[in-house]
Amino acid sequence: MTQSAKITNVGAMNEFVPPFDVTSKLTDQHYQCRFSHMWNGVATRHSDTVDTKFFVDGRGVVVGLAHTAFVEFRARAGRDLSDREVSHIAARALCERLEQEEERALYDVPHLDVLRLIELLGLR
Repeated sequence: MTQSAKITNVGAMNEFVPPFDVTSKLTDQHYQCRFSHMWNGVATRHSDTVDTKFFVDGRGVVVGLAHTAFVEFRARAGRDLSDREVSHIAARALCERLEQEEERALYDVPHLDVLRLIELLGLR
């Protein structure tokens, strides 16, 4: 992505991120991942997160992204992240976690990690 990259919402939500594969550096396990959807974690988990759901080898996995990072991004960039951009941030977070640790049903991604992933993806 370029410095001025912005990913707009086009198409069905479950198509925001193409299916992807991840191999664990810990176990050499190969995972097939597919994005499903996102929702506000405050309503379901009473957490200040945007929750995203993926299917990892057919099993549901939730990646919760700290909402406070989105507020900080808005203050810095003068715009909100699109749902598609958030789904890409969550996919990158899931890749990193699956590469580094055992598969779990829930991964919470803290504020600073969300900001790091925003930078990594070149979102401005």
